This record gives sequence, structure tokens and C-alpha cells, in this order.
Amino acid sequence: MGEIRDFKSGRSQSDNTQPPGTSMPRRLAAIVVGDIAGYSRLMQLDEEGTHTRVKRAERDLIEPTIAEHHGKLVKTTGDGFIAMFDSPVEAVRCSIVIQQNMIGRNAAVARDRWIEYRIGVNLGDVIIEADDIYGDGVNVASRLEGIAAPGEVFISGGIYEQIKHKMVCGYESLGDKKVKNITDPVRVYRVLPDAAAYQRTRRRRESILLTLLGLAVSVIAGGVLWYMLAQPRSKPIDVAQAPPASTAAPQAAPSPAPVQTASPSPSAAPTQQASPQAAPSASPAPSVLEPEMVALQGGSFSMGSNDDPSERPIRKVTVKPFAMGKYPVTVREWNACAAAKACGFTASGKDDLPVTNVSWSDAKQYVAWLAEGTKKAYRLPSEAEWEYAARGGTQSKYWWGDQVQSGHAGCKDCGGDAAAEQPVKVGSFKPNPFGLYDMGGSVDQWVEDCWHRNYQGAPADGAAWLGGDCGSHVIRSGSWKNDARYVRPANRDNYDTNVRYPTHGFRVALSP
Repeated sequence: MGEIRDFKSGRSQSDNTQPPGTSMPRRLAAIVVGDIAGYSRLMQLDEEGTHTRVKRAERDLIEPTIAEHHGKLVKTTGDGFIAMFDSPVEAVRCSIVIQQNMIGRNAAVARDRWIEYRIGVNLGDVIIEADDIYGDGVNVASRLEGIAAPGEVFISGGIYEQIKHKMVCGYESLGDKKVKNITDPVRVYRVLPDAAAYQRTRRRRESILLTLLGLAVSVIAGGVLWYMLAQPRSKPIDVAQAPPASTAAPQAAPSPAPVQTASPSPSAAPTQQASPQAAPSASPAPSVLEPEMVALQGGSFSMGSNDDPSERPIRKVTVKPFAMGKYPVTVREWNACAAAKACGFTASGKDDLPVTNVSWSDAKQYVAWLAEGTKKAYRLPSEAEWEYAARGGTQSKYWWGDQVQSGHAGCKDCGGDAAAEQPVKVGSFKPNPFGLYDMGGSVDQWVEDCWHRNYQGAPADGAAWLGGDCGSHVIRSGSWKNDARYVRPANRDNYDTNVRYPTHGFRVALSP
């Protein structure tokens, strides 16, 4: 690897030489250690193929993901890697992205040939050399990786204390673990990337406890019954006079009447009613809940800006008439799809919050379900359509002007709370001139386009720009956790196609 920078002084340490009488630089860092489970077995199965796939994963996933999360790749180890981060949050985020991306990479490969990383993350003091780092900070991270299951991320208590209120994910405490060659036990947590995973894990544990409790009660009750039956009776029991058996199952309580959930806003579309012709014994199919749409006439506008190289060159784009979702897709709307078993997870949170932790592939599943259920041309908007709608007919830095103003967008510089685990409900801020809410801030919003580094060669007719890097897709709007520069209509970013992230949501478009 190239040079390792002395983070305190900013000087480069290009080799191992040190002036006499000086010590090696030390620093506190978040250390990520990854290792491939079953690497020797994979090499026996297909030595050249495994080597090629591992190197491709390092080049296309491990190295760029570490860089994108502001980390430093210290070294690769043949079947693993070591990285160093200033931020524990970014270290864990990077680890989650790597693990979730590997799921997609393994999807087309036979199960016995999957490449699965185990990852350990620790916060500790390390000694920095030109091409390596040393110390207990590294050793503990390595031990955590060693006890993690394939595809999982284990973190130490020190990391947990730094990130527990800063990331929208779950954590399962595994208690104190005695690990090899480390004197003191290490507090260990398993990271649950899905925000709802912790609740599912807790419910599963509660279910197991209730089952065990029920089993214990049954055993005790059986013993009491055996004792009673074994006792001599002075006279026959009159069955007609006997009280009901205490072990008889109680009658099931009547099912409560269905409750109609309030819409995110007074104008949101009502839930469709089940067909009266449905057979009485059949469960009614989940209703398709259509998002409220705003019709846009289309037209020409100047797309892009000079604020960032990815937003250049500024060019004229003409957009055809279409309709755009008035709000980002809400938890309520998403969960209608989840109830129909057409979307991959059930979202947590109140019904009128925008759904979060959605990958581009998840968003595509939703619009496909919506289009099929309504027989309408629902889809993701193109990047050009999104910016046209976000500008609302303006060409200023923000749709309301060139200066940040509170009450117009949900971001940490706009009067929002970046420490909040969820955005505020949809429609909490002023609409833009087209009557669209949260076109900037609130949640990042997926669009149809594959990622391109700039607009050179981009279509001028408002169509989605496919080709390019379709392992990543364009994401717009910024989120409640970002600063104001992200909520500009021209701002653009990208993220891995199949990876869920806690600030990512979307809205839908509709062709006429």
C-alpha cells in the first residue's frame, strides 16, 4: 500500500525509519478487520476462480467502500483486510455496506461457493507504521472477527457506546466474551443492519421464554394432576356436578373490528375496500394504497449547476408531462405492499413517516407491485424529472431562493434534529411552487438512473439515463441528517443498488 499518514501532524511516514530516540506514532482509531469464512475450502474447490473473485471484491467493493466512508485501507491479507477510521460510525457503516453488498454478489453463485466475510470492529489505541498498525486495538478487532458468524458484524463495547444513538440499526448484546490472548473479557454486540431486526430478535427471545415458561407450567400441572389421580377416593365423582376442568382452554376473544388508519395528510388517498364478492372464508387480499399524485405539465429547464463536478455541464433538458408523488412514499403505503408479500420487509414507525432503509431494488419492487395492482404506469422518476419537479419552475440554488431558510426543508442546517433516528412526518414543511412536499431533505430519494460521474452524454429528453455503473443508482434530495448543500435541487449522489441505508427512501412517478 502507499504511504500511511500521521493523522496528528499531517506528515507522511513513507518508510519504517524513525529518528533515534523517537517513538512510533500512536492514535485512537476505529479498527475494522475482515476475513473470509472457509477460504481454504473455497481455494480447494476452485483456486483460480476464488482468487479472481476475491481480488475483484477487494478492487470493486472493499477499497472504494472504505474510501467512501473516510477510512484508510491499511493492508489486505490474502483472505481479509484491515482498515482504520477516525469515526466509529463510519467504520460500522462501511462494514454494513460491505456485508450487504456481498449478499447481492453471492446471489448468482452456488451456495457452497459463496464468499462471506466475518467482520470485527473495535475502538482502541494503535501504533502506526508505514504499512501496518499494531496494538490491542487491532488484536481485539481481530478476535471479534474470529467469533463472528459469516456475513455478520461484531463490535466491541467501546464502539457500541460511540454509535448507539447515531445509527438507525439494531444491536444484540452477546455479553462479555473471553477471547484468545486478551486479558480482560470483551463486551460484544452483534450489529443488526435492518432497523426492525432488533425488535424481531427481541420478540423471538420473548417467544422462546414464553414457550419455556409454558412448558414448565405444563410439567407442574401434569405432576399435580397425577398426584390427585393417584389418591384414593372416598366416593365416586359425580361428573355432572364436577366443575369445569381448570386446564380447559379459554374461549378465544372475539376479533376486534378493523381500525381505519389515519392518512398522512387530509388529502391522502383512502384505503380501497375489499370486494363484497369475496368468499366469506377467504382472507381478503391486502389493499393497494395509491400515493397522492400531482400532475406536472412538463417543459424545458436548465439542469445541473457549477457547485459540484458531478452536476456539470449545465444543459437544457425538456421533460414530458407526468405526475409525481406529492410526498415520499410513507410507512403506511409501503406496508400495504409488505402485507401483500410483494415488498421485502415490514417498515417500522408511524404510518405518516416516510419509509426509510430502502434499497433501489426495494423501491423497484414497490413500484412494480403498485403498477400491477392499479393497472397504471407507476415507476421511479428519472433524474431529470426529479430535478424538474424539485425546482418547481425556479432556477435558484434552492427552490425558495439562494439562502437557507427554516421551515422549507428537513435537514440539520434547516432547523432539524440530525440526532433524530427518523425524519418527521411527510408534509411537515412548506410545499414548493408545484405543490410537492419534501423535495429536498426528509429522506434521500432513489431515481431510475444508473450512476454517471457527470452529465457528459446525458439524454436531453428527460428520460432515465441507463448504462454506465448500474451497480450504483442515483439518489437525490439529501436527508434530515445532511446539511443544507444536500437539499439543493441540483445535488446528486449515488449508492449501491442492493444496499439498504437508514436515510434512503423514494417517491413514485406516473406516466400519463
